[in-house]
Amino acid sequence: MTRVLMLTEGTYPFVDGGVSTWCGQIIVGLPEIEFTVYSITGDVQARQRYTLPQSARLVQVPLWGVEHPAEWGLDSGGVVETIRRRRRTRGPVARRFAEMLTGLLADMERPEDDPLGAGRRLLEMHRYFLAHDFVAALRAPEAWEAFRSAAAGARWAEGATGTDLTTCLRWLRALLMPLALPVPEADLSHATISGLAALPGVLAKIERGTPLLITEHGVYLRERYLALSTHTDIPAVQRSFLLALAELTASVAYAHADAVAPVCRYNAVWERRLGASDDLIDHIWNGVDPTLFVPRPKPPERRGRPTAVAAARVFPLKDIETMIRAAAHARERIPDVLFLLYGSLSADPPYVEKCRRLVADLGLEDTFVFAGLAPNPTEIFNQGDIGVLSSVSEAFPYTILEAMACGRPSAATDVGGVGELLEGTVPPRDPAALGQACVDLLADPRRRAELGRRARERLLAHFRVSLTIDRYRELYGRLIGVPT
Repeated sequence: MTRVLMLTEGTYPFVDGGVSTWCGQIIVGLPEIEFTVYSITGDVQARQRYTLPQSARLVQVPLWGVEHPAEWGLDSGGVVETIRRRRRTRGPVARRFAEMLTGLLADMERPEDDPLGAGRRLLEMHRYFLAHDFVAALRAPEAWEAFRSAAAGARWAEGATGTDLTTCLRWLRALLMPLALPVPEADLSHATISGLAALPGVLAKIERGTPLLITEHGVYLRERYLALSTHTDIPAVQRSFLLALAELTASVAYAHADAVAPVCRYNAVWERRLGASDDLIDHIWNGVDPTLFVPRPKPPERRGRPTAVAAARVFPLKDIETMIRAAAHARERIPDVLFLLYGSLSADPPYVEKCRRLVADLGLEDTFVFAGLAPNPTEIFNQGDIGVLSSVSEAFPYTILEAMACGRPSAATDVGGVGELLEGTVPPRDPAALGQACVDLLADPRRRAELGRRARERLLAHFRVSLTIDRYRELYGRLIGVPT
């Protein structure tokens, strides 16, 4: 049986969202393949939200909450071997790691210069961690001196304090966890991001010749820039360090990929700029099952009220604040308009509270409803007349596909591959434009019905999940060298 190492980060099977939906589709849709899901999570408290089929097994790699890989059962050497490794990680052995650390920080300075060489140096560090003690190496005085010395001339460390450097080294300890673990054997590595999750695939490519496929949903580096720009609670030096490490990771991942399959054409533009070879890029659009998402009438209690529906986790990249302000704009034209937002309220509690305050400040309590997780996800868009999306970053969003399958047109921002799905998108962060787009659709039932009919027809022709699965089956076979 063909074996695929599915590499995820902060998504499947622990977090809801588009990437997790996609992972589930691929793993369930290809039962002839044996999957190992190598899932990097924030900490040990992550709760599994998806049940894997019998053809898949799970390896969870928590970055935080575990001091040493052995604590989580990820180190097969056992307690005695762990103690021996710790004793060996001293003196000349510790200085050897310090030299590797210096090399890693030099690679972070100019990640585009030698990504293939950086990959080999990461493999050297990986082999070192397997033979010696991961934690002891990073805690050794030699490692701290190497880190402090390299930071003295680093672009990310300008103005760094001792606290900044200590924190950055602590970040590094967590973010290097995938290098400290054995990489499961497979015939193909499939990374869902060009971030940390891609590194085991890079190691397997260099050491074993295992082909590496990268499917970008949101472009990793672009979203890191966006996310860290909003985290003003993280000091500037520490943000610069995290971005420099992300730049290196993405550069190394693209340089070692055998194929890059973004979920939309838009992503390919960024991937080329970031070093992915043009002849390796071929997009594979996401798809949904049109037998599960079927057009139905609105519930009786809402049939007299114009309703816009969104499905999104409430966190900054979805820019729910713009959606709320768009609702205020729409209410000026349609006083009884209703905006229903379905999605997790736990991804970023401070941002959720900020959005709730905005609703209250604008007097939208009867207009904008945080509906939480939907009891029946396939019926979300049948709860209203149109879909709405306000994101500042997307790839090829399932929410638009699901609205199309339900025969609902959408008002949406022109981000990622949304323009490949819809005509008439609006600029991001423009509440008036988004609100007016909602008004235009809600106020014209005949046009809305025609657009909804055409949306479902387009989905049936191009965006069925069966078409997506067939494309990956063919790509897997080509990369592995197995006829399909």
